[in-house]
Amino acid sequence: QVQLVESGGGLVQAGGSLRLSCAASGRTFSRYTMGWFRQAPGKEREFVAAILWSGVSTTYADSVKGRFTISRDNAKNTVYLQMNSLKPEDTAVYYCAAATLLSSLSRDRLSYNYWGQGTQVTVSS
Repeated sequence: QVQLVESGGGLVQAGGSLRLSCAASGRTFSRYTMGWFRQAPGKEREFVAAILWSGVSTTYADSVKGRFTISRDNAKNTVYLQMNSLKPEDTAVYYCAAATLLSSLSRDRLSYNYWGQGTQVTVSS
């Protein structure tokens, strides 16, 4: 079992920054691909970013590329999402997810078998 707990969401003005954190339980966190997804009201959950177990490879949605950075600290069992130059359209609930059966990067939410409870990010214009 893997438990994921997100934190760091909140209200920010357009152009501002936030850093989300996701603390994971489990001794084998360093073996998992980790991802961030988001879901806005009335929309489907969409991929934001993912990072390989080693941290050497990452992938981003086109909408956040150049503004968001995913990273991980395996010693702390934590994955981060640094969000800069935030826009109102980034407003959503952000979810951390773990793909414990995957050894590569994936943008497909079906590849992720554990999810956090989500943290709200609201960007005002």
